[in-house]
Amino acid sequence: MTEDDASHQITRRVLLKLSGESFSKPGTFGIDPDELGAIAMEVADAASLGTQLAVVVGGGNIIRGAQLAAAGHIEQSTADYMGMLGTVINALALREKLLTLGIESRVLSALEIRSVAEPFIRGRAIRHLEKGRVVILAAGVGNPFFTTDTCASLRARELECSMLLKATKVDGIYDSDPAKNPNAKRYQTLSFDQAIDQQLGVMDLTAMAMCREHNIPVVVFDFKQSGNIRRVVAGERIGTLVTRQDN
Repeated sequence: MTEDDASHQITRRVLLKLSGESFSKPGTFGIDPDELGAIAMEVADAASLGTQLAVVVGGGNIIRGAQLAAAGHIEQSTADYMGMLGTVINALALREKLLTLGIESRVLSALEIRSVAEPFIRGRAIRHLEKGRVVILAAGVGNPFFTTDTCASLRARELECSMLLKATKVDGIYDSDPAKNPNAKRYQTLSFDQAIDQQLGVMDLTAMAMCREHNIPVVVFDFKQSGNIRRVVAGERIGTLVTRQDN
């Protein structure tokens, strides 16, 4: 798939990965009403283009299970399940805000919590997308030891998305940390092999390898810039495009 092909296909069905940080103000935890409203407006604006939009949400604003496990406080499996529950909280908040904006949406959870969310079933998720509903995917893959990045790449493949959009705090992928190196270079395009070999850290290696294997282009961009989600869904070239670059 060429870069132009990727841009032209982007409006069919895409998967958007939102970090938990998008729900809170920098350096804080929980769900900030203003931040929730802002990210919901961005998602709604993108959905208004007619794109079939699936959203995977993180949960780091609620709880950072990996940090708890690393500190030895909680066994990692339990900490990971706690993190999954954090993503459910974010998903429910996003759904409710989207509904107030007139955007039909559904929460599908990899953990069975029938009182608040539908179970993730591939065919059901696709039907919701085909009916124009935003599908919010919660609880990761439903198993410990997997990140929400890996969930995003897995769901992008399952739902036959043409592209994975990773919303981050920076405006693309750099060759070094731009917060520490003022001379850091931002890539406009990058191959999966380069990103993996250089360990650029924008996604975990499992997620990157899965996207490479299934030829799912990834766009990394700044979600804090107003209108960026709509722009990237519309095919505008922003951030960094990662492709397999072998055909």
